[in-house]
Amino acid sequence: MTESRDSISDIWGRRDPYEGAWPARVDEYARAPVERWVQSACVLCSNGCALDIGVAGGGIVGVRGRQNDRVNRGRLGPKGLYGWQANQATDRLTQPLVRRGKRLEPASWDEAMDLVVRKTTEIQAAHTSAAIGFYNTGQLFLEEYWTLSTITDAGLGTPHVDGNTRLCTATASQALMQSFGTDGAPGSYTDFDLTDAILHIGHNPAETQTVQWMRILDRRGGPRPPKLIVIDPRRTATAKEADVHLTPRLGTNLPLLNGILNLMIKAGHVEREFIGAHTVGFEKLEETVGRYPVEKVASITRVPVKMLEQTAEIIGMTPSLVSTVLQGVYQSNQATAAAVQVNNIHLIRGLIGKPGSTVFQMNGQPSAQNARECGANGELVAFRNWNNKEHVADLARVWNVSPEKLPTATPPTHAMKIFRLAEEGSLRMLWIICTNPAVSMPELKRVRKILARENLFVVLNDAFFTETAELADVVLPAAIWGEKTGTFTNADRTVHISYKAIEPPGAARSDLDILLDYARRMDFRDKDGAPLIKWDNAEGAFESWKECSRSRPCDYSGLNYEKLSGGSGIQWPCTDQYPDGCERLYTDGIFNTHADYCEIYGHDLVTGAAITPEEYRKNDPKGRAIIKSAEYVPPVEEPDDDYPFWLTTGRVVYHFHTRTKTARAEELNRAAPSAFAQISFEDAKENDISEGELVEVSSRRGAVQVRARLGDIEPGCVFLPFHFGKTDRENESQAANELTITAWDPVSKQPHFKFGAVKIRKI
Repeated sequence: MTESRDSISDIWGRRDPYEGAWPARVDEYARAPVERWVQSACVLCSNGCALDIGVAGGGIVGVRGRQNDRVNRGRLGPKGLYGWQANQATDRLTQPLVRRGKRLEPASWDEAMDLVVRKTTEIQAAHTSAAIGFYNTGQLFLEEYWTLSTITDAGLGTPHVDGNTRLCTATASQALMQSFGTDGAPGSYTDFDLTDAILHIGHNPAETQTVQWMRILDRRGGPRPPKLIVIDPRRTATAKEADVHLTPRLGTNLPLLNGILNLMIKAGHVEREFIGAHTVGFEKLEETVGRYPVEKVASITRVPVKMLEQTAEIIGMTPSLVSTVLQGVYQSNQATAAAVQVNNIHLIRGLIGKPGSTVFQMNGQPSAQNARECGANGELVAFRNWNNKEHVADLARVWNVSPEKLPTATPPTHAMKIFRLAEEGSLRMLWIICTNPAVSMPELKRVRKILARENLFVVLNDAFFTETAELADVVLPAAIWGEKTGTFTNADRTVHISYKAIEPPGAARSDLDILLDYARRMDFRDKDGAPLIKWDNAEGAFESWKECSRSRPCDYSGLNYEKLSGGSGIQWPCTDQYPDGCERLYTDGIFNTHADYCEIYGHDLVTGAAITPEEYRKNDPKGRAIIKSAEYVPPVEEPDDDYPFWLTTGRVVYHFHTRTKTARAEELNRAAPSAFAQISFEDAKENDISEGELVEVSSRRGAVQVRARLGDIEPGCVFLPFHFGKTDRENESQAANELTITAWDPVSKQPHFKFGAVKIRKI
């Protein structure tokens, strides 16, 4: 059945209660009669909902869900239904811009690319490739990431490559690697159809992954509803559905989870046979969490003892469990340490690799998984290990370059350090691709100063003139979704193909074509003198990637464009052994932790100190999962007399990232046109603030003026959505990141957006 509805007021649509298999329902929205439909998938969250693009008169006029797809069974959320309108926006960038003096002026592609290449070679000659950095995104296609990594690693040989996935899911990949040896979600979205209990910690799928939430609501409405536990300081739509809602003090996720683990172990809710056969490190975990008795945890977290005990009992006794983790953990205090404890819950219960039981270290962006697979976020390509010489040599073989060409002398540079190097002056060129750090990075006053430095040459690929574009030296107009062909992989390893439906406006080009042009102009060569990049289109890039991924955990060797066309998305690994994709990993209890196979050798979760190859090999887990524990360390900034409130930031249902696309969709922008400060009724009364009044929220780093929104948050906390940047008023910002701190997790290097100290006053 096709459903056409107002997805703004009716976000999740009608309920289809079920047990076993989620029924199909096709959501559709079109503004005009459709002449033809083109296969694609939504790129406005990490769910990867399959859809068809409706085309008429050479433009996009609507979308409909694909009912045969395993991910969404035809459903679409509000961003999926309306976000395509960004393609038709009248303010699209249609030709390159080059800075001449203080002004950005139109230029030809030859002028712009010649300048980029000339600056690259000049900086290389004077300072080496170590003075060149790339800051990309979680929204490119796989083929573009693979081309980018080929250029940066094998062409330039720079270690300074990272993405805005560092702000989003760096902790997800680290948590998976620390516990299981390599990246990649162990389970499948179909586990929601089978599970007996669901745990959401720091994850609000009702707003961030609306179609996944539809699936959960439908399961909850069926004959065997799973228990639902939500851990969140706000009373979100997700929390309102929960059987148990815990509201811990900000920055205390780790002691909360330590306390739950301790209660489970003390009650005997552990599978010792699984632990003994398939894990290492349980004894240390038991010792560590034993120092977190329930009364101590209640004191630290301010969660009542009875609620802690109730949570531990549900988790400890459920026959199956699906846990999801997102930014409320990843962007908060001791992010990796806390995320790993959720893995530990599954490992000590043996609830991994089984139908209905998995942990999702969830992604936030549509193709964050591809950024990680292709090495565009600092990891080595295809989950290889930078510290394993055989892995490095094997990748050099794929590219047909000398291993010495690859940048292995120093660890990969994370995004926060890349910006620090630019601030110091040692980084002279920064190429930013499809992201808007002038709104999304922490402590924006500092970031703007860095991007505006005279000795930093900034190149930007984007479709719109963003806050970052204002500070760039070269702006390259990029084609976006619907205007190019490629593949991308969602948070449960499902690969979708997205076909080009319309032409990009003006002279805009796909990021793939921009990168290929750059590589040709730079004349990158392999060790035999042949062109380094041996493909000239998306399908050729995909075929090359397949061979690079062969025999690695993210094995795409059984996939091709034809196989991905017409039906459902397909999960990796897709191989001769798994020709239709592999639904669950680790079903045999064997993990990717062997010293010769693992992606990293791990870290101390508290200090971030890296474990050496020699240390790891001495205690080689040989395919057993690694249980790691950590002691609680308080946040680096807490409320005080001058700044008495906690700040936390996050998303709203109608927008994605810095609204580059969603602000240009009429329905979405009308539903959420501006930022707000959410505070409790108690705090509003004490500060004489009424609903909708203008307030100033300020930290030691900056201030914003927004309207107050009252209720559904713990006293002492202020929530700001991070999507908003400059207002229509000159030099005025509603960006939450004017206030956030420059600090990050010691392991994942993910910035802390979920805590900080602020004050609030009525204007």
